[in-house]
Amino acid sequence: MDEFEKLGGMSMLQLVSKIFYDKIYAHPWIGQYFKEIDQSFIESQQVDFMADALGGPKQYLGKFVPKAHAHMLINEELFQLREQLLNEAFAEAGACEALVKKWNKIDRAFKAKVVKKSKDECVQRYADEGIVEFPDPDSKNRN
Repeated sequence: MDEFEKLGGMSMLQLVSKIFYDKIYAHPWIGQYFKEIDQSFIESQQVDFMADALGGPKQYLGKFVPKAHAHMLINEELFQLREQLLNEAFAEAGACEALVKKWNKIDRAFKAKVVKKSKDECVQRYADEGIVEFPDPDSKNRN
């Protein structure tokens, strides 16, 4: 059995991604970033990207992570929320510790390119599209 299969193979990546994006789409804040994207599409993109990065099939055809997120204001709190939801998905899927560590290491490698402090750090993708940002709907309840 190769290393990728020891991590759970495609079936584990699919399960984690399904659970993760169910959580993402249901969340009142982070879900806003995905409302215009078909969930099955983003799940398949995640699976293909992680399979490639983890030594599995090389079939990812999407954008490089920093470029795909350049037009989004993703702050530290949002990044941490995403990581929390992903770790919940790992636990619910019964993912092995090796997969969790490798996946999180890959995600964190992109953090500096994805997390921004202000809209000034974002790069607009198209002339007719602004910067994508959503306030945390629960932030007013924390003050």
